[in-house]
This record gives sequence, C-alpha cells and structure tokens, in this order.
Amino acid sequence: MRVRKIAALVMAIVIFGMTGCSEFSQKPLTYTGIALDTVINIQIYDSHDEELISHCQKLCEEYEAKFSRTIETSEIARINAAGGAPVEVSQDTVTLIKKGIYYCEMSDGAFDITIGSVTSLWDFKAEDPSPPSPEALAEAVNHVNYRKILIDGNTVRLLDPAAKLDLGAIAKGYIADRIKEYLKEEGVKHALIDLGGNILAVGGKLDGTPFNIGVRKPFAESSEPITSVRIKNKSVVTSGTYQRYFEKDDTLYHHILSSSSGRPCNNGLNSVTIITDSSLTADALSTTCFLLGPDAGMNLVNQLDNVDAVFINTDNELSFSRNFDK
Repeated sequence: MRVRKIAALVMAIVIFGMTGCSEFSQKPLTYTGIALDTVINIQIYDSHDEELISHCQKLCEEYEAKFSRTIETSEIARINAAGGAPVEVSQDTVTLIKKGIYYCEMSDGAFDITIGSVTSLWDFKAEDPSPPSPEALAEAVNHVNYRKILIDGNTVRLLDPAAKLDLGAIAKGYIADRIKEYLKEEGVKHALIDLGGNILAVGGKLDGTPFNIGVRKPFAESSEPITSVRIKNKSVVTSGTYQRYFEKDDTLYHHILSSSSGRPCNNGLNSVTIITDSSLTADALSTTCFLLGPDAGMNLVNQLDNVDAVFINTDNELSFSRNFDK
C-alpha cells in the first residue's frame, strides 16, 4: 500500500508575488496560523494596526467553535448529537445552513450538507487510512437528505435522527466573507485572506493592479501553477482530488464524496476553480460543480451572473467558462 497525504500547508491555490514586498509601499501586516483544520494566512497592506489581525484570528476561532463537525460543543455537533430533537443555535449557523440548503436544491442533492454520516466514516488523516466497508457506506447514504432539515426561527432539527450535518464545503467561504466585511468596516482597502486555499481579496494591490492568483497543477510535486487569474474584490476557491487523498491497492481515494454512493466522486475531473465576489459562493460552487461533473457543472456556471470557472480534467486539460477572461 502506498499512502500520500497533502499537508494543510500545501494549498490548492498559489498566490504569486506574496513572498516579496518590493511591489508594495510597505511590508504587509501578516498573520499565519492554524485554524479551521487548515493553515490560514491574512495579509493587510494598508495598515499597521495589530488589533486588526488579532480580531481576524478571533473571528476564525469563534466561527470554528460554531461550525465544526468535530468539536463536541459546536452548534453543528450539538445538532448532530440531538437525535432529532430541536437545537437552538446562533443566527450565523442558521444563515450558513440555509445557504447550504440553497446549493443542495440548486444541484438537486448532488451537493448535500447532511453528508456528515458519510464523511464521518472516512479518515484521510489516519496513519494507515482505508476506505469504509460497502455495508457501512450503504447504511450512511440512507441518512443523506437535506430535505430532512427543519429550521424554525433559530431552532434547527434533523427529522432523521441518524442524519448528520457537515458544513465543511461552505464554512470557510462564509468565514472569509465575514473577515472581509470586518476589515472593510475598519477602513482596510487592500488585503488578502487565505483560509486554507479559500482566497478572498479586499481590493487589489496598493498600486491599483489586481492580485495574481495561480491555480495549482493537480498532483504536482510542488505548488506549480497550471494557470492564473487576476482579481480585485473577488474570491478564488478550488475543489480538487489532490487536496486530501490516499492510495490503497492501486486505487486513489479523495475527499470529494458522492452523496448517493458515499464514495469519492470520479467523473473525469481533477479540480474545479470558481472565481466570484463571495467566498461562500465560490466555496459552494466549486464543490457543487465538481459533483455535477464537467458538462452539467460548466453548464451551471454559464447560467450564473458574475461567476467564472476553470475546470481541470484527469489529463490536466483546462476548460474555461464562457465569459472567462484569459
């Protein structure tokens, strides 16, 4: 058996021009740390106020304490452990669940935030990971159905007591949007927020030019880019098979799981990158479009306003959305 793990430090997206500051009039105010089960990096280019960075770190910790599936005291974990009983939660959690349901409906269940019963069976961080048994997966997918979520005010209930929420595909995007919102309220006009590869720009560079964001070549030994995008006030998010995976018996198992089979979704794609204003939207659509597959996924993007995409197939060939500016 050969096992490969992509560490959290290896991001799906490469940020060009981040290592040197010659293009900026001052060294950026920077925070790098571990949160949300990944490496986060926040760089502010037009302020030296350390309180800004401290508050961004605090926001990450507070939201993780609400949204994490694995922190027993989180609001999501309490919903999952309630056995179908109603659980009162914060407005943030209600908003995030409603956003998740929106994308569940958009994809007719291909994307489903009640996939927690399935994701809990897979451990991509294990020393010697193995796929779950077919029997366990068959039982778990029986409890994947976003239509079993009942929201009443600030109360959330899972009508299937064995169902489990997993907001991992949208939580980082929501948090990035909230961090950007806070920074703009504090007068910041030039910053980059990177939550484990969820990139969100506040404005552009100090000289007025866009940030240049590279999209990583799948399975490259280093963070080699295969293409790049230039952004101001936009988010870039990639969902890819190479981000978390292991190999056993000559089979690759990645973390983007089908809601119908409980197994890795293998449809000829290596990654989907979404570029749009909201990091939550980019986060949700990158996973949704991957699960829908190359044709239906790209068709969805082409129907949406202000959304661009880069699809990379298993031969590392690129496809671009209709309005993508190359």
